[in-house]
Amino acid sequence: MDRRTFLGTLSGAAAVAMMNRNLAWAAEQHRINPIGIQLYTVRDALKRDYDGTLAQLAQIGYREVESGRDHDKPDPKEMRETLMRHGLSSPSYHVDWDSLGANWPKVIEDNKIVGRTYLVNPWIDEEVRNQPDGWKHASEILNRAGETAKKAGIQFAYHNHWVEFVSLPDGKLPYDILLENLDPSLVKMEMDLGWITVGGQDPVKYFQRYPGRFCMVHIKDVHQVPDAASVRSSRFAGENMTILADVGTGVIDWKRIFSHSEHAGIKHYFVEHDNPKNSLETARISYQYLDKLRF
Repeated sequence: MDRRTFLGTLSGAAAVAMMNRNLAWAAEQHRINPIGIQLYTVRDALKRDYDGTLAQLAQIGYREVESGRDHDKPDPKEMRETLMRHGLSSPSYHVDWDSLGANWPKVIEDNKIVGRTYLVNPWIDEEVRNQPDGWKHASEILNRAGETAKKAGIQFAYHNHWVEFVSLPDGKLPYDILLENLDPSLVKMEMDLGWITVGGQDPVKYFQRYPGRFCMVHIKDVHQVPDAASVRSSRFAGENMTILADVGTGVIDWKRIFSHSEHAGIKHYFVEHDNPKNSLETARISYQYLDKLRF
């Protein structure tokens, strides 16, 4: 082999090596890291052994947890120390509708002590949304709560269920009314990817229509999408929530959805299952699927 051929071979090998490194880098960029879990999923295990459950979640591989009032230690300093002890962080916390009233500033400060940067309302009370222009009125309340949170250094967000995708008498979807009336700088969206699928809507279309507004997602899978009548009547809810599946074992195309993550603005991903048969096994199966997923 002469010198020119030898150098050409070296150059070709270097190019292949560089290409392989770039492909590996791209694959790492298109994965979920860190993977989080909503503690509602393991609420039964937390009641039996709080610290032990957090330890098992960390052992599975989770590094982030999203919590709520019934899943936190009562003292925010103790909660922060508990999370740190298990190598976990909790960037987000769910707050009920009543928390947005006079006690809202204290709720914000308590969660700042834990180290959280997001607060999320997951449900608008029926007496509010059933009023004339109820969803628009709810948006005004959410905007005010978001303004208070923003002044304190916290990003406020709203989490959907399936009711937001049941058409109103005028044909409008409540979720569309929220997106039209919420101030994007004050109230981001935490999209529950399972419930929007149950509601018969495509999350990718919302990502494309409202880029950057979906800071977090709940990763919830389903065995099947119920018919429209079941969605309107919520026949699948409560103890009848058998349509839910461990992530990766259902019908949702996760690769397609998450290929739009950057456009959507997603920063945090939380596994959730509302009615698991074995919550820690669900946590394990879901984590293993997502850890291998590339998009």
